[in-house]
Amino acid sequence: MIDDAMADPGEMGRGATGSDPQADAAGRAVRPGIVWLNGSLVPIGDASISAFDAGFQHGVGLFETIAARGGEPLRLAAHLDRLAESARELRLSERVRTEGLAEAVRATLAASALADARIRVTISGGDLNMLAREAGRPGDPTVLVAVQPATRYPPELFERGARISVADARLNPLDPFASHKTLNYWPRLAALQQALRQGCDEALWLSVTNHLCGGSVSSLVVVTGERVLAPLVRGEEPAGGLASPVLPGTTRAWLLEHAAAEGMTVERRPLSIDDLLGADEACLLNSSWGVMPVVAVEAAELPSKRPGPIVRAWRERWLDTTA
Repeated sequence: MIDDAMADPGEMGRGATGSDPQADAAGRAVRPGIVWLNGSLVPIGDASISAFDAGFQHGVGLFETIAARGGEPLRLAAHLDRLAESARELRLSERVRTEGLAEAVRATLAASALADARIRVTISGGDLNMLAREAGRPGDPTVLVAVQPATRYPPELFERGARISVADARLNPLDPFASHKTLNYWPRLAALQQALRQGCDEALWLSVTNHLCGGSVSSLVVVTGERVLAPLVRGEEPAGGLASPVLPGTTRAWLLEHAAAEGMTVERRPLSIDDLLGADEACLLNSSWGVMPVVAVEAAELPSKRPGPIVRAWRERWLDTTA
């Protein structure tokens, strides 16, 4: 995983039975509390990190949330490639091995005995003083893989569509961390909590230039006629243009590929709130809920006032996805 820290999967599986078996929603036996930490599968009660870990002390780190369906992680390579790219760009680590991480994810998922699951991969700065580190000396990150039962969302949420509020804060294209999935998630979660208090389902973030970015925990895509419009994300900026503060979502990438294959015109460009409010359809995308229709922004309803046929078809397609 990190250099040679990846243990043999057989070794990782031994002695990690943890606590007594439980059952998931389908009645299958589940061994709770098995995590992969720095090269080994261990019961969660035996897993520990340093009190001086830079993730705990300063929020230094990255994470990915990956869905598993039928015992198979969805878009695993895309998630881990994004994690490794961010680790390099933000100088967290140059030594992330995605092959080893993928093996750790699969081993932890197998140990959990969960078919449908929510997988969290976290890489923190490890036990170090970043300001005192010798120049050029690499740190030893803490690497954690944890598996939990998949988050269940009420079916009526997808049938009626989501109502979203506008977050008070703004994303800054001059912030080099804004478009990466860092451990500094408090502002996003606070905005989401505020949205829930307002009776909404997600918080919509704009940039300091008042362009659409996405949700607190999701990407945004809108449909106008036969065109699919998506805000620019990191890596899609025109040459010489302002950097995008938007994370390149893995489910977003899947959807845009799918839409293009269906013959729809896909446009990646800066979008305004009017592009959303005047859209025929819109949706929020992430690896947990997949495709969620959007029908209103606070009190302003989209013209259709209900989930449209294109987004509904995308959701059905996503529910059938197994890789």
